[in-house]
Amino acid sequence: MEVRHRTLGEFIIEKQADFQYTSGELSRIINSIRLAAKVVNYKVNKAGLVDIVGTAGEQNIQGEDQQKLDVYANEVFIQTLINREIVCGIASEENDDFITVPGNDKCHNNKYVVLMDPLDGSSNIDVNVSVGTIFSVYRRISPIGEPVTKEDFLQPGINQVAAGYVIYGTSTMLVYTTGHGVHGFTLNPAIGTFYLSHPNMKFTEEGTIYSINEGNYVHFPQGVKDYIKYCQLEEGNRPYTSRYIGSLVSDFHRNMIKGGIYIYPTSSKSPKGKLRLLYECNPMAFIAEQAGGKASDGFKRIMEIQPNELHERVPFFCGSPNMVEKAEEFMKNAK
Repeated sequence: MEVRHRTLGEFIIEKQADFQYTSGELSRIINSIRLAAKVVNYKVNKAGLVDIVGTAGEQNIQGEDQQKLDVYANEVFIQTLINREIVCGIASEENDDFITVPGNDKCHNNKYVVLMDPLDGSSNIDVNVSVGTIFSVYRRISPIGEPVTKEDFLQPGINQVAAGYVIYGTSTMLVYTTGHGVHGFTLNPAIGTFYLSHPNMKFTEEGTIYSINEGNYVHFPQGVKDYIKYCQLEEGNRPYTSRYIGSLVSDFHRNMIKGGIYIYPTSSKSPKGKLRLLYECNPMAFIAEQAGGKASDGFKRIMEIQPNELHERVPFFCGSPNMVEKAEEFMKNAK
C-alpha cells in the first residue's frame, strides 16, 4: 500500500501552533518562498534551452559577476514577497541596500523581514551542477507601523524565527526550520507540490566527509592546514573523504544527510572569509543546530555574532558536532 506523504501546505497548517507571536504571517512567508522556488526551479531546469545561463554583465555589491539566473531569481523572490504584502523589508545578497516594502501603510504593520541569497552557487548553472536558495526570517525590532530600518536586519542569528534553503538538483527540495527541528520537502514536478520526504533531519555526531576548497591550501591559516592533515591521516575511521561541490547549499545538504563538515575559512586572499554572515552563515547555522550539528567561525558560535553591516563576511565551520569541535581545537592550538 502506497504511503501518502503530507504536503508542505498541510505540514505548515499542522505546525501553526509552533509559531510564537504570529497569526499566520510566518506561514504565509514560507508559502511565498515555496511559490517563488517553484518558479525559479522551472527556469533552472530550462538552463541551456533558453538565454538564462552566463553572466548578466554586471557585478553585485561584493564585486562578483552576476549570473543571469542570479538576477532572475532575485527578482522572483523579491516580487513574490512584495506582492503578497506579508513582510516589511527584504535584504538580498544581490542588492546594495535593504528594501523597504513599498505600497500602503499595511506593509509597515508587518512583523517580519526576510534576508536571502536568491541563487547560491549560481556559477555552477553553466555546468549543470546543483544550486540553491537560502533564506532567513527575523521578527522586526523597529516599531510596528513605521518603515523598516537597517537595525531590523543587523540582528544576531539567535534571533531568527525561521530559516531554510531550496536545493535545485536531481530532485528539488525545500528544507526549513522554525526552531522545532528540520524538515525536508521534495517537489513532485508533475503536479507542482512539495511533499514531506525527510522529516526530522539530523547530523550524525561524527562524519566521514570534509568539504573545503583545498586548492587554496597555501592561503589557509595554520589551524585549518593542521585540521586538513588530521582528516587525511590514516587512523581510526580516517582518512576522511574529501567532497567539495562549490555550492554551499549542495555541500551542506550532503553533509547533513551523510555526516561531515563544511569549511570556508579566512585566507590570505579573503582575510575576513568569503561567506556572508546574514545571507548564508546565519541561516545555515540555525538549520545545523536544529539538526543536532554545530556552526562556528573557528572560535565562537556563528549565531552569537553581532552583525555590523549588511554584507559582512565571516569564516564558516559547520556540520557534525564532533568534527566542528575538533577543527576548533586545531584553530585554538595554532593561535
